[in-house]
Amino acid sequence: MTFPYKTLMIQGTTSDAGKTTLVAALCRLLARRGVKVVPFKPQNMALNSAVTVDGGEIGRGQALQALAAGLLPHTDMNPILLKPSSDIGAQVIVHGHVRADMNARDYHHYKTTAMAAVLESYQRLTDQYDAIIVEGAGSPAEINLRARDIANMGFAEAVDCPVVLIADIDRGGVFAHITGTLDCLSETERARVIGFVINRFRGDISLLQGGLDWLEERTGKPVLAVLPYLHGLTLDAEDAIQSEQHGSGLFRVIVPLLPRISNHTDFDALRAHPQVDLRFIAAGQPHPPADLVILPGSKNTRGDLAWLKEQGWPETLQRHLRYGGKVIGICGGFQMLGKRVIDAHGVEGLAGATEGLGLLDLETEMTQDKQLSQVAGRCAFADASVSGYEIHMGMSSGPALVRPAFFIDGSTAGTASCAVAEGARSEDEQVLGTYLHGIFDTPEALRSLLAWAGLADAVPVDLRALREASIDRIADATLPLLQALEKLS
Repeated sequence: MTFPYKTLMIQGTTSDAGKTTLVAALCRLLARRGVKVVPFKPQNMALNSAVTVDGGEIGRGQALQALAAGLLPHTDMNPILLKPSSDIGAQVIVHGHVRADMNARDYHHYKTTAMAAVLESYQRLTDQYDAIIVEGAGSPAEINLRARDIANMGFAEAVDCPVVLIADIDRGGVFAHITGTLDCLSETERARVIGFVINRFRGDISLLQGGLDWLEERTGKPVLAVLPYLHGLTLDAEDAIQSEQHGSGLFRVIVPLLPRISNHTDFDALRAHPQVDLRFIAAGQPHPPADLVILPGSKNTRGDLAWLKEQGWPETLQRHLRYGGKVIGICGGFQMLGKRVIDAHGVEGLAGATEGLGLLDLETEMTQDKQLSQVAGRCAFADASVSGYEIHMGMSSGPALVRPAFFIDGSTAGTASCAVAEGARSEDEQVLGTYLHGIFDTPEALRSLLAWAGLADAVPVDLRALREASIDRIADATLPLLQALEKLS
């Protein structure tokens, strides 16, 4: 089977309109038909990232889309990744590796260089694949970002590709979103839009028909598909966190919602677990009693550590431990558990040192090189395999490391070599720290970690299987769009 478009770009009227899942759905549908398809996002801004097969770092959304296409994630799928470290600055990652830390104004001038990297990756993908499904970023109607744009219409114009515009009807104002976006585009950009997708519709579609007719008459462009609201999906989120209660289980897990939380996809398996009640605790919210507290990853460890102290978490943790609770720190959260975090070179902000929470006898020194690797090994506290990935700046040292959390087989998954100790556990077995992301993703490790934390009868949950089933669900729902695209061509 063939697909009528060598390159097709999905742009949204807003952030979180459904671009990521629509690209994933099209990739799955085309892969089912035997089309050699690849996802692509020129520029992504996200604190959730994944380690690639070529040893780099890309947005988590593109890793999900690669899975949908039956591919291993590669840095060419997301050549520019921006990881915000403050309200005005971000770490700029080019082809999977850190290039620099820039403020918004400096990056605006850097976009010409960034576009060259984007087109380089795009050309390599063009040479290797039959179809490229491209995801835009945010909205093409953001007028202040139009100059030197590489994420939306700037890219579409550069490679001369058609665009499908998706809007989320569940937000309300869907017709205004679509017509308003078109009004903000230039004449040539509007001409690139071949049709619309209305996403997350629930109700009687016959009641929507009058609006669809009006939209098509006003714009002269077709509504290619109306996609349903699908409940219960287990998919990787790029950034957005739903901070309300997750699940109805009796085993409560709470996670401080750090200002610069990263890789919160670490908690997807816990969200999906029927025995777990997972809650993210935002600023100013009370800290409820819990069985397990998890300190998540952070893009700014010292800054988020200061926030924890301001929010009263040290006192909460001490009280939690006195009553027999367990604590896990992941990546930046692991660093916070130690006695000090030292950033002599100002890697994550102003140079200096910050006193840690003192729950593990170790110190961390920030380094300018980022550790990126996929790993596999075994739990040190149970007979269970584990796999995950490392994305972090800094090295930890101290007596606590003699009681590791895991034993890792080599530097990459599947490498045969002597086991290397990773992470740390306190002598009283109440505190565990690790640099590994994804430790809950495999059923065996999830069950063992929950048992360590006090849930002895934890049922297995296979996150990968749930994710695959969710991709298939969104693909099945998106089939009308694929059929409409084929007719339109």
